[in-house]
Amino acid sequence: MKKTICFDFGNTRLKYAVFENDVFIEEAVLPDDHTNTIESLLKKFNPQKTILSSVINHNVEIERILAERSTFHKLSHLSKLNFTTPVGKPETIGTDRLALAAAAVHYYPQKNNLVIALGSCITYNFINQYQQFLGGAISPGMDMRFKSMNDHTALLPLVEPEWNFPVVAYDTKTNLQAGAIAGVTYEIAGFLDFYTNRYDNFNAVLTGGDSTYFARHLKTKIFADANFLFKGLYALNEINNS
Repeated sequence: MKKTICFDFGNTRLKYAVFENDVFIEEAVLPDDHTNTIESLLKKFNPQKTILSSVINHNVEIERILAERSTFHKLSHLSKLNFTTPVGKPETIGTDRLALAAAAVHYYPQKNNLVIALGSCITYNFINQYQQFLGGAISPGMDMRFKSMNDHTALLPLVEPEWNFPVVAYDTKTNLQAGAIAGVTYEIAGFLDFYTNRYDNFNAVLTGGDSTYFARHLKTKIFADANFLFKGLYALNEINNS
C-alpha cells in the first residue's frame, strides 16, 4: 500500500494529511515544525512520497529529512502543474492557491471553476475551462475580522464565533458575530453572483474548516470539501514525483 504525506503549512496551523494510494485517510494538526516532530510522523506512517506546501518561514531542516526518508517535493511556482498561470508574477502565487487550482482541474476538468478557501484569509481562486489560473481575490478571514475589530478599536471586545446568531443583532456580541459571519456569507454570495453571471459551465467549491456551515447558507449550488487543498497537493505530488 503506497503511502503519501501531504504537508500544508499555513499562517494559522501546520497540518498534514495521509493518503493510501489515492485515498484520503486522515488529517491532523502538527504542534510545530521541529525535526523530531517530523521524524516521529515519518516513523509512524513510513510514507514513500511527501510534498510540502508552505506559505510561512518554516524550519528548512525538515526538507532535508523529508528528502532523505521519502521521495520529496517542495511545491513552488517552478513545479509541474496541471494548469497554466498566465498572470503578471506567477512566482508570487501562494502554494496553497496552486494546490487548490490543481484540485479544481483534477476533479472538475473543462469547467470554469471558482475555489473559495476559508482560512486566515479568504481566497477566491478562478481557473477557467482552459485550465488557466487567472487569479481572483483575497479578503480577511472570519477570525481576522473578529480580531481586527478588537485590535483597532478602544471598546469592542474580542468575541468567539457562534453559529446561532441573529442577523438583526441586539447587543455588542451579536452585532460583531453578525458583522463577521453574515458578512462572510454575503461576500461569498456576491462573488458567486459575479462569476455565475459571466461564465457558463460554472462550478464552485468551498473549502476550509467552516465550509459546510457557509455552504448551507448559500443559494448558489456549491460543493463543500474541507480537504480539497490536500487533494490538490496529492495530485501535484503524483505529477512531480511520478
